[in-house]
Amino acid sequence: METISVDGATLACELSRPARGAGGAGGEHLAPVVQLHGLTSCTARAGESGLDMAGQLVERRVLRCDARAHGASTGRPVAADHTWPRLAEDLLTVLETMLPGEAVHAVGPSMGAATLLHAALAEPECFASLTLLIPPTAWETRAAQAEQYRRTAAVVESRGVDSFVRARAQTAAPPALAGRPRREQPAVPAELLGSVLRGAADSDLPDPERIAALEIPTLLLAWTEDPAHPVATAERLHELLEDSRLAVAATPEQLDAWPARAAEHAAAHEPGAPPSSSASGGPRAAGRALHSPSGAGAASWRG
Repeated sequence: METISVDGATLACELSRPARGAGGAGGEHLAPVVQLHGLTSCTARAGESGLDMAGQLVERRVLRCDARAHGASTGRPVAADHTWPRLAEDLLTVLETMLPGEAVHAVGPSMGAATLLHAALAEPECFASLTLLIPPTAWETRAAQAEQYRRTAAVVESRGVDSFVRARAQTAAPPALAGRPRREQPAVPAELLGSVLRGAADSDLPDPERIAALEIPTLLLAWTEDPAHPVATAERLHELLEDSRLAVAATPEQLDAWPARAAEHAAAHEPGAPPSSSASGGPRAAGRALHSPSGAGAASWRG
């Protein structure tokens, strides 16, 4: 575990090397993968909800980073420190420090997906590909979610973290998470949770016009029946991003397929490799895969 100092926080990051027998020294020459996490979670927990995509990327270096105030990273009770643009600045500092001059395959769910979009717009040359998992509410749907975060922050600050845990326990999990254990306790210190939630409330995805200008190959992975991560956001991003593909999971089996999809997406967009039109990437003219929630193997093509 390495630590990187940024304004108001110390970020905990871990860079793993390629597994022996899975690329060996050659794996050092493949573009690394950066794995982020969602709000109130941390990289150590990502696998519990099926959102750690690095499991089938053992031939690559994998950089995992906890956002400020999450997991093993520190922070301070300042809402502005926890907005998505600030988290994007942190990420770019981490990349410059730990993987200077390299273009990475970046993966992130929810808050992590939002962080990646802000970072990619700021410095697109840092990213070989993006895999955006369960993108959060945005634009027209963000106001209601932001107000909920502010109410929750006020409750946490007046009644304590237990109220937050109880409220989360009463929320139904998406069907794709059926059978998985749930971790309701936030991976955020109690004294910082209110500020973290207020920072999220003050955040939104970049303007659609700016996102539409991105030329980074993007895989969008969403799941159904989750108001905080509506499929509509992923569909809108799919419309905006010229070189994108979308898969939607409605069952645990479909969620289990995500790591393989992420690995294929990275392989198809390796810097310096010939362009690919495989099922995990390629130009719009080659078709854009949409995984249907109606069946484990169903897919339709559009583009």
